Amino acid sequence: MSWPLVKLGDLFKVTSGGTPSRRQLEYYENGTIPWIKTGDLHNKYVTSASEYITQEGLDGSSTRMYPKGTVLVAMYGATIGACSILDIDACTNQACAAFTPSEKVDINFLYYLLKQSKSTFVKAGSGGAQPNISATFLKEFKIPLPPLDEQKRIATILDKADSVRRKRQQAIDLAGDFLRSVFLDMFGDPISNPKGWEVKKLKEISSKIASGNTPKGGSKNYVDGGITFLRSQNVWKNKLLLDDVVYIDEKTHESMSKSSLKYKDILMTKTGRINTENSSLGRAALYLGDDGKANLNGHVYFIRLVENVLHEFVVFILTTKEYRDYIRSVCVGGIDKRQLNKDHLEEFPIIYPPKEMQEQFVEKVNIARSMLEKAKLGLKESEQMFNGLSQKAFAGEL
Repeated sequence: MSWPLVKLGDLFKVTSGGTPSRRQLEYYENGTIPWIKTGDLHNKYVTSASEYITQEGLDGSSTRMYPKGTVLVAMYGATIGACSILDIDACTNQACAAFTPSEKVDINFLYYLLKQSKSTFVKAGSGGAQPNISATFLKEFKIPLPPLDEQKRIATILDKADSVRRKRQQAIDLAGDFLRSVFLDMFGDPISNPKGWEVKKLKEISSKIASGNTPKGGSKNYVDGGITFLRSQNVWKNKLLLDDVVYIDEKTHESMSKSSLKYKDILMTKTGRINTENSSLGRAALYLGDDGKANLNGHVYFIRLVENVLHEFVVFILTTKEYRDYIRSVCVGGIDKRQLNKDHLEEFPIIYPPKEMQEQFVEKVNIARSMLEKAKLGLKESEQMFNGLSQKAFAGEL
């Protein structure tokens, strides 16, 4: 079936918001107006904001209010192409393109279509120091536009497929919440330490704490295969994401021998913002590869624990919400970018309950993770089903 291709600019007035001056404290203090940034666009619906501004901030800047039902698309940075629908009235910063509700386009249809177009947006925005697409690009972007009834039918089908995917993701999230509750029940808050456990500084249970290096020439050193070279975007909460991992050759690796990794080294990111849920500051994960087969850049620390210390227990502590708040309290730097210094890291307090209790908890973690792997396979299958339906839907084959 062939549908007309229509420019988004012919269907919508494509606009974006702005950022109130950070120097004007009255623009932010006790703010009640949701101010949406690209980091808030991680679910279908935006129901709250990571930051709020005041009426003075709204009136004194180029940001603007958008009604519930507005579709937002991230134009800048690592989140480029991320898409969500406002479930609240809110304003945005300049990195969010806004498509306000239109009688010609079903918002759910538009959401799924733009979400399907993310790879195109990422490709169009690559090449600069910071990936970005412009409002002009989006105005010129053409979408297939079936009749409104057909749009709604397609959106309903995709909603059902997306619901399966979201439920499986929620099950995975609940498993993480369960482990956290088990930890708190057994050991309490790892920072305030209400149960009075022995506390050791991280340097007291480590044989080495150091950061990696960024080789001279940066990305020019990357090769198609060789030694895995881990960067901050690869280190997440208790997991390594290797979808966009890069490699260096043996010669470069040998020149950086001091940061050659060993099995079960703990990796922790050292820089990033502190005002987003997925901030790159202070994320931690275990390296489970072979000794000498990976290295890391200057934005990541590695922590090599002494023998007989349970790595899984320590990294779980470092990735709790309580520890995330502690990390944000000791880091240094400006609002937009903070840093953990090595001195901070060495002084990190680590509760040290009896070894038997640590082992009991790690056993529960391993069982839960085994179940999580099965759940993730189910999630992957539901994502493949959804992607297949999306491709057929926008090709007019449903």
